[in-house]
Amino acid sequence: MERGGKLSRHHAGMLETRRQEGNRALWRAAGERGEATRSYVAKLLTIEEELGRLPIDA
Repeated sequence: MERGGKLSRHHAGMLETRRQEGNRALWRAAGERGEATRSYVAKLLTIEEELGRLPIDA
Protein backbone atom coordinates (compact mmCIF):
# COMPACT_ATOMS: atom_id res chain seq x y z
CA MET A 1 0.00 0.00 0.00
CA GLU A 2 2.91 2.31 0.65
CA ARG A 3 4.03 1.89 -2.95
CA GLY A 4 0.65 2.68 -4.46
CA GLY A 5 -0.56 -0.88 -4.98
CA LYS A 6 -3.94 -1.45 -6.60
CA LEU A 7 -6.34 -4.35 -6.77
CA SER A 8 -7.54 -5.46 -10.20
CA ARG A 9 -11.29 -5.56 -10.76
CA HIS A 10 -11.08 -9.33 -11.15
CA HIS A 11 -9.29 -9.77 -7.83
CA ALA A 12 -11.63 -7.29 -6.12
CA GLY A 13 -14.52 -9.47 -7.27
CA MET A 14 -12.83 -12.57 -5.91
CA LEU A 15 -12.26 -10.82 -2.59
CA GLU A 16 -15.92 -9.77 -2.40
CA THR A 17 -17.07 -13.32 -3.13
CA ARG A 18 -14.78 -14.65 -0.41
CA ARG A 19 -16.17 -12.14 2.07
CA GLN A 20 -19.75 -13.03 1.20
CA GLU A 21 -18.99 -16.67 1.96
CA GLY A 22 -18.25 -15.67 5.55
CA ASN A 23 -15.75 -17.03 8.02
CA ARG A 24 -17.79 -19.59 9.95
CA ALA A 25 -16.86 -22.60 7.81
CA LEU A 26 -13.27 -21.41 7.61
CA TRP A 27 -12.93 -21.18 11.40
CA ARG A 28 -14.70 -24.50 11.90
CA ALA A 29 -12.25 -26.27 9.57
CA ALA A 30 -9.31 -24.50 11.22
CA GLY A 31 -10.58 -25.48 14.67
CA GLU A 32 -10.58 -29.13 13.68
CA ARG A 33 -6.91 -28.89 12.74
CA GLY A 34 -5.52 -27.21 15.85
CA GLU A 35 -3.89 -24.03 17.04
CA ALA A 36 -1.29 -23.74 14.27
CA THR A 37 -4.00 -23.73 11.62
CA ARG A 38 -6.15 -21.23 13.54
CA SER A 39 -3.14 -18.93 13.74
CA TYR A 40 -2.55 -19.28 10.00
CA VAL A 41 -6.20 -18.50 9.23
CA ALA A 42 -6.03 -15.40 11.43
CA LYS A 43 -3.03 -14.19 9.44
CA LEU A 44 -4.81 -14.83 6.15
CA LEU A 45 -7.84 -12.86 7.31
CA THR A 46 -5.56 -9.97 8.28
CA ILE A 47 -4.11 -10.03 4.77
CA GLU A 48 -7.66 -10.08 3.40
CA GLU A 49 -8.46 -6.93 5.39
CA GLU A 50 -5.39 -5.17 4.01
CA LEU A 51 -6.23 -6.16 0.44
CA GLY A 52 -9.70 -4.71 0.93
CA ARG A 53 -8.12 -1.32 1.63
CA LEU A 54 -6.35 -1.16 -1.72
CA PRO A 55 -7.91 1.02 -4.41
CA ILE A 56 -9.41 -0.82 -7.37
CA ASP A 57 -7.51 -0.36 -10.61
CA ALA A 58 -9.62 1.28 -13.29
